[in-house]
Amino acid sequence: MTAVIDAPLERVRALHTDIDAWADWNTDVDQARLDGPLLPANSFHWKTHGMDITSTIREVVRGRRLVWGGPAQGITAIHVWTFTPTTDGVIVHTEESWTGDPVTADQATLQTALDNSLHNWVNNLKHQAESQVGK
Repeated sequence: MTAVIDAPLERVRALHTDIDAWADWNTDVDQARLDGPLLPANSFHWKTHGMDITSTIREVVRGRRLVWGGPAQGITAIHVWTFTPTTDGVIVHTEESWTGDPVTADQATLQTALDNSLHNWVNNLKHQAESQVGK
């Protein structure tokens, strides 16, 4: 999923990396809490779509890339975000992979759920960043 967000990179980055505030703007996240600073090997706990998830940060390139992953209900996920500043704002690209027995058992349904989740997340981020004009 890719979108151009008409906002400064720092605003987009600040929204995206303030994990504790995700539920304030991302309608798919019920709550989230980062344990410690946003650094590789640290974890965050969050609730989405009835799942309690613990994700571990794998890579942080400030303002450019964020990667996390972890298990949830038999699914192991890796989620990659990249941010590319342009003259029109920021190109935000995200992709996520899921593996595990539930995925193997019902790949089509879970792929649709994953695609919808990524679409919603990027659109929520876009809406929030663009609504903060001048902030």
